[in-house]
Amino acid sequence: MEPPPPPFEHRLDRTQHVAKRMQDTLTSRVCRVFCSIFLSLSLIAAILVFIVWLSLRPHRPRFHLADFSAAGLSDNRTAAVFSFHVLLRNPNQKIGIFYDDAMRGQLFYHDDSVGTARPLLPPFYQRPKNTTDIRGELPEPGLAVDQALLTRIRADLAATGEVWFRLRLEAAIRFRVKTWDTHQHDMKVDCDAGVRPDGSILPAAKGRRCPIYFF
Repeated sequence: MEPPPPPFEHRLDRTQHVAKRMQDTLTSRVCRVFCSIFLSLSLIAAILVFIVWLSLRPHRPRFHLADFSAAGLSDNRTAAVFSFHVLLRNPNQKIGIFYDDAMRGQLFYHDDSVGTARPLLPPFYQRPKNTTDIRGELPEPGLAVDQALLTRIRADLAATGEVWFRLRLEAAIRFRVKTWDTHQHDMKVDCDAGVRPDGSILPAAKGRRCPIYFF
């Protein structure tokens, strides 16, 4: 004898329950698809932003001491004159650099100022992948190195066979990314320059990269 069929209300509840489960499953699948698409697009966007940031991120200019000399340093009868040649390189491929004011130079022996140079370069714009020569002499014409300091430098040179100076360059710069300019940065560059008794540059100093500081 066959069992009686379930009541109509019971069959209706089962049908509604199955339909609800199917609807929940379909909703979950749709949500998972949308989440996957969103995460994929977010990842692609993040990678593109990172690539653009790498291509537009400005690199600092590079300074290298090409040459340095000290004329009259070993002769007590003459005044000392210091000459220098620095190479300024813009390493960026698509970013130019504005030097908004005249570049200034000053020479130090330890913490004592040997002298200052007249403005080295007028304000200028340096194109990407470009190298600029910076040449100067100090102290400025009409000025002389402090005699007591010069005597100490000559004594150290005679005792050790070499002396080291710190050539400081200062300027204010801005980076240009296409048509957008960054805010101005005050820049300080310190180049270590060593000379022999004849006043010529030491091999260890020639071509040395100069550290840069922003403040």
